[in-house]
Amino acid sequence: MLQVAMPALCAILAWWFSTGVVMYVVGLPSRTHRLTRLFATVALVLALAGLAATANDTSETGAYLAFGCAIVAWGWQEVCFLTGFALGPRTGPCPEGLTGWARFSAAAQAILFHELQLVALGGAVLLATAGGANPVGMWTYLVLWTMRLSAKLNLFLGVPFLHADWLPANLRYLATYFRKRPMNWLFPVSVTLPTIVAFVLVQAALQPEIAPFEATARLLAAALLALAVLEHWFMVLPLPVAALWSGFKAREAEKTLVFPTPTIDRRGT
Repeated sequence: MLQVAMPALCAILAWWFSTGVVMYVVGLPSRTHRLTRLFATVALVLALAGLAATANDTSETGAYLAFGCAIVAWGWQEVCFLTGFALGPRTGPCPEGLTGWARFSAAAQAILFHELQLVALGGAVLLATAGGANPVGMWTYLVLWTMRLSAKLNLFLGVPFLHADWLPANLRYLATYFRKRPMNWLFPVSVTLPTIVAFVLVQAALQPEIAPFEATARLLAAALLALAVLEHWFMVLPLPVAALWSGFKAREAEKTLVFPTPTIDRRGT
């Protein structure tokens, strides 16, 4: 039982604490953001070095270290995004009346540079772990990347709870690319497929003949998938999500930029 509980607890603590730290540093006055990005970049370099160092470590400790390094690497791009670093060529709210491909194109332009940054970071993680026997770092990054892309698409297509107030004031214009709807066609796929994959990973990890490292690696990935699915449910269920990180709030007292709030939309894209 402890073999199952430890990876799950590790993933939950890493998810909660890393999210809280990012929320805190992003909520500090904007004059600190450049220094924050500098420290985050130093942490990224150390994390990539850690991934390279653990690439062939097939101990349980190696699995946990690779997982932690991947979380730190992911945190770097979160800090860059939420401090408004190189988001995209479109830096204003979505033009009114856009639908279909035109609306998707505008939304893509708003975060294009950030998406390219994610590709580059994924390439760096791949290079750090390539050819190694420890895939935990790469698995962790792929889970985070895939599920974040899924969340962005769901916000674009429409969900009941947008949580746009989590965005810093200077990024509130991104909420105009969201859509508020009771449901969209992608959401059931976004929660069902990862849940199945997580279940399969747990089943494989519980096989009596599996090595401790293999079990830990699969359980870490399964727990992270489960947490990502939970984040998706935050978008459709009226849960007091903000309370989870209330102790990390440090929102700067800047003038809130006001943009049109997405209203309920029962139409298609």
